[in-house]
Amino acid sequence: MPVALIVLAAGQGTRMNSDRPKVLHLLGGAPILAHAIRAGWALEPERVVVVVAPGAEDVAAAARAWDETAAVAVQQAPRGTAHAVLAARPALAGYAGDVLVLYGDTPFISPETLQAMAAARARAGIVVLGFQPADPARYGRLVMRGDRLERIVEWAEASQAERALGLCNSGVVMADADVLMQLAAEVRADNAKGEFYLTDIVALGAARGIAATVVLCPESETLGINTREELLVAERIFQERMRGAALASGVAMPAPDTVVFALDTHLGREATVEPYVVFGPGVTVESGARIRSFSHLEGCHVSRGAVVGPFARLRPGAELAEEVHVGNFVEIKNAILGEGAKANHLSYIGDAEVGAKANIGAGTITCNYDGVFKHRTRIGAGAFVGSNTALVAPVSIGDAAMTAAGSTITADVPAGALAIARARQETRAGLARRLMERLRAARAARGGGVGET
Repeated sequence: MPVALIVLAAGQGTRMNSDRPKVLHLLGGAPILAHAIRAGWALEPERVVVVVAPGAEDVAAAARAWDETAAVAVQQAPRGTAHAVLAARPALAGYAGDVLVLYGDTPFISPETLQAMAAARARAGIVVLGFQPADPARYGRLVMRGDRLERIVEWAEASQAERALGLCNSGVVMADADVLMQLAAEVRADNAKGEFYLTDIVALGAARGIAATVVLCPESETLGINTREELLVAERIFQERMRGAALASGVAMPAPDTVVFALDTHLGREATVEPYVVFGPGVTVESGARIRSFSHLEGCHVSRGAVVGPFARLRPGAELAEEVHVGNFVEIKNAILGEGAKANHLSYIGDAEVGAKANIGAGTITCNYDGVFKHRTRIGAGAFVGSNTALVAPVSIGDAAMTAAGSTITADVPAGALAIARARQETRAGLARRLMERLRAARAARGGGVGET
C-alpha cells in the first residue's frame, strides 16, 4: 500500500520565547522539522505534505530544502490538528493509499515503529501510536476494549477513571487517505479548548464500524520539543544516538562524548575521529580517514586515508581525495585537493583546485575575493608552493612548478618553472645598532625612562 506523509508544522512555539518558528530551531545542526520529515522516509512515501502557518515561508523553504518533493499546505487559522490535516487535502488530490500524520516538533520516532504501524494497517482501519510514560501527566489517554482502541480522550475532558489509565496518545496516526479526510471533516470543536481534535476520528470511525488499534513505542520516541530546555534534552539524546550508531558501524572514537554530530553526518567503517571534533551539516568521511582533535567540518567530503587536523577547518565545497593531509590551522573552502596533496600548516585554500601530490607551504593563502567576485586558483600536480606565498586569483601554478617563499604571485606560472615575486634583500652593516642608539637618544632628550613604550 502506498504511503503519504502529512507533517504538521503550523505551531508558533511561543514557549520557545523566540521569533523563529519552533520547528526551525536546530537539532543536530538541522531544523527539528527535518528530523520529522526524515523519520517518515522509512516508509518511502509517495507524497510529503508539510502544513504551515500563514506567512511561514521560512518553514516552507526549510521543508523543501530537506525534501525537494515536499508540498506545502497552509492552515489559515490555528483551529486544531484535525483542521490542520484538512488543510493538506488539496495537496493529496488524486492520491489513493495510506496517510501517516507526523508532527514537526517530534523528531525521534524510529523506522521500526513506523514500519510496525504500516504492518498494523492490515488488521485495522486506523492505527494510533501509543506509549506508556513513567508519568502520564496531561497526555491524552487511549481507552481500549481488548485489542481495539475505542476512543482517545484529552486530559481536560477525561474522567478520573480515564486519567488513571497509563496508556497515552502520541498524536501520530495512520489511516487510508479517504477515510482520514472524511472523518477529520466530521470532527466538531465541542471541547474545552474549542479546537478540532484529530483524536476524535477514532470514536467517529468506531461509529462507522472502522476498527482502530494501537502500536506501542518507547516514551523516548514521542518526545516533543516545546521549550529550550526540552531542545537541550533532545540534543543530548540525538548526540548519544549518533555516537552509538557510529561506534556500532566500526568508527574509532577514543572520546565519543566530545564529538558533535549533525543529522546527516556519514562516517565510513574504520574512520577515526579524535576528541573534540565538530561535524556540521553535509559531511561524509570515508573509511580509513582520520579526523584529528579540535577540527570543524561542514559541507565537505573526506576520502579514504586522508588526515585532517588537528585544529583544521573544512568549509562547504571542500573535497579531499585519498591520502590528502590537511594540518593544523588550515582552512579549506570550495576547493578540491587531489590525491596525496598536502597543506600542513597555517594556510587558507579557497576556491581552488590543487593537483595530486602538490605541497602547500606554511602560511600560503589564495586571495580569491576581490570585494565583488570570487576567483579560482589552480595548482598543478606535484607543484611546490613556498611558505608565505600569496596566490592572487585568478592564477594558475603549473605541474611541478615552484613558488619561492614569501612571494606574491599575480601571473600564471608555467609547468616546471620557479616564480620569485619579492623584493631583493639588502643588508646594511651596523645600521640596526646606529638606529637604536639614535632612538634611545631621542627618548632621553624627551625625559623618557628606560623601557618606556
